[in-house]
Amino acid sequence: MTEPPQTAEPTAPEPEAAPAPAVDGRASQTPAAVRRRAVLAGAAVSALLILAIVLGSRLLRDFDSALLPYAVATVFLAFGVAYRYTVWISAPGARRLFRQGWRSFFSVDNFRKAPTALPKMIATYLGFQKFLGARSHARWAAHQLLFWGCVLAALITFPLTWGWFTFTSSTGDGPGYEMRIWGFKVLGFDSLNILGWLMFHGLDIAAVLVIAGASYFLWRRMKDRAAITGQRFAYDLIPLIALIVISVTGLLLTFSSIFLHGGGYEFLAILHMVSVVFTLIYIPFGKFFHIVQRPAAVGMQLFKYTSRRKDEELRTCRRCHEPIDTPDYVENLRGTMKDLKLDFDEWAEYCPRCKRVLRGNAYLTHVKKGFK
Repeated sequence: MTEPPQTAEPTAPEPEAAPAPAVDGRASQTPAAVRRRAVLAGAAVSALLILAIVLGSRLLRDFDSALLPYAVATVFLAFGVAYRYTVWISAPGARRLFRQGWRSFFSVDNFRKAPTALPKMIATYLGFQKFLGARSHARWAAHQLLFWGCVLAALITFPLTWGWFTFTSSTGDGPGYEMRIWGFKVLGFDSLNILGWLMFHGLDIAAVLVIAGASYFLWRRMKDRAAITGQRFAYDLIPLIALIVISVTGLLLTFSSIFLHGGGYEFLAILHMVSVVFTLIYIPFGKFFHIVQRPAAVGMQLFKYTSRRKDEELRTCRRCHEPIDTPDYVENLRGTMKDLKLDFDEWAEYCPRCKRVLRGNAYLTHVKKGFK
């Protein structure tokens, strides 16, 4: 095996006496400043959502007061997502990824050269999540069930909670109904046909999908040794249990109304409401936050794809001279490492294999000889 050049070996960064001042004119990224911006962002998003609820429900004429706890929980959800997202993109690495992603998204040149790239990546990374299929087909299928079940439930629940959707009947109890959005009639249907059944049981279908997907992951976390060793109860198991409780109590509400003539409905409704409210408030501060982060990964993939379509040559490894990636992507990685004050950003110009060789050589040269 060829010995790596001595100049390429990693060196430990020197300790710093004080943080360096901002060099680009931005305010210092102190924790207090980040929290203030995050609180302001959360308050602004929450206020906009409240305004949208009031206007979308026609000044609350279509708002169902029985759904008030759900609506309040969505306002807290909006605040938490905006707060956590602002804190997240304040970190140097996330901020650079965020900027590069949006720059690629709004680039007219990228759209002209690759007009179908963004829709394909949205379908691949957000919709069908093909990257999970490379790990396990079973995990991919379970994740698809969980993902589409949650999407379906959100598309139905949120507009109903906010008073944007209403279902009205001229006779009071059907079977003819009208679906209205923001007060405008969109669709008329008969509750006794297949379309009516799907309209009124969409949440039940979503619950079945979520139970199937969440149960698989819960079973895997109890049986798979690799999952057991690294899992945390509050972070990994509570979200799955919450989704199953929401889905099961939702199905039991339907069962109670159809087969038990409303028996136990009030208790089930309260249990269902508590589980939904808890989960909505938990989303920004738990594992479900990756739902909000995932679109940023799409932007970064678009940046990589569009940079590779250029006529420039790929950057080669400094050791073995094998192609690594485009110069734009390598320089972006080096910039992120410099932002994080990692004083070995030149390692971005080495391929994965050579990085392992260099690390092994550094261990043999600087660490293991101390035990001789």
